[in-house]
Amino acid sequence: MNRKIEIKNFLEGAGWGNAQITYLAGDASFRRYDRVKMDDRQAVLMDAPPEFEDTRPFVNVAEHLLKCGLKAPQIFAKDLEKGFLLLEDLGDNLFKTVLEREPARERELYKNAVDELITLNSAPIMENMPSYNKELYLTEVALFTDWYYPALTGRRIGLEKREEFLEIWKTVLSKLSTDQECLVLRDYHAENLLELEDGGLGQLDFQDAVIGNSAYDLVSLLQDARRDVSLDVEEEMIGYFAKNLVRDEKLFRTDYAILGAQRNIKIIGIFARLSLRDGKDNYLKLEPRVWGLLERCLSHSVLSEVKEWLDEMVPDKRHLP
Repeated sequence: MNRKIEIKNFLEGAGWGNAQITYLAGDASFRRYDRVKMDDRQAVLMDAPPEFEDTRPFVNVAEHLLKCGLKAPQIFAKDLEKGFLLLEDLGDNLFKTVLEREPARERELYKNAVDELITLNSAPIMENMPSYNKELYLTEVALFTDWYYPALTGRRIGLEKREEFLEIWKTVLSKLSTDQECLVLRDYHAENLLELEDGGLGQLDFQDAVIGNSAYDLVSLLQDARRDVSLDVEEEMIGYFAKNLVRDEKLFRTDYAILGAQRNIKIIGIFARLSLRDGKDNYLKLEPRVWGLLERCLSHSVLSEVKEWLDEMVPDKRHLP
């Protein structure tokens, strides 16, 4: 059946048959979002083709976040088999948009976002969730060798050098001070966080959540591929977060550096894959920022071998045109 007809049938079944539909957003996945309006009501349609996406994790995590007192979209209607969700519309005040208008509010908004993470860390851990284990970390850093390196150099990396890279990362990841301690949302950044009309904070795009290290979402927030977070705010929020979690700050900063490097290397690989495989070249303009973030992480001594490997294999031009 035609996807437009399936959407029409879904909205009719949900009581929104006469709604106006306007495109809202897409992302790096196969999901797209439309705003639907009918009379004085407004909602968001998530269209996640089931051959590529699974809406069940989004539903499960949204329900968990709401139980924790955090603001995820309420789900008005769902068709999990066809990949449709009708969601509460949390508005357009993405952090990134608000801060473009009001840059002086950066510290305020980021502190609110960190407070949400502290609340999440204090909540019971979701059951039956996948783990952010070493295998997943290694699969992600391999995106760099398997996609970015060929895109940069025009040739595939040798098997020996690829294995050397992964062995270095196995050693680095073994130095994380904690492992499976909290729900990690994985894409917790300024284009997935909203300032609500009541001053609260709304969350989007958390369907890939796993159980992992509490530093990961803080890295996602403060080392953002899409906007520059001031160094002063980053430094203050790292200390604030560690203090409120009663963590040894030196150990926490080591975790932060390791996961920052892991995440940024993964993102560089993903952007290359989006360009080579999917023809989405618009993400390449973000690579210089991500490389800058990665270089900052690599200044930590725990990542010295990663830095040496990168200096050998990609010594000069660090990002794609």
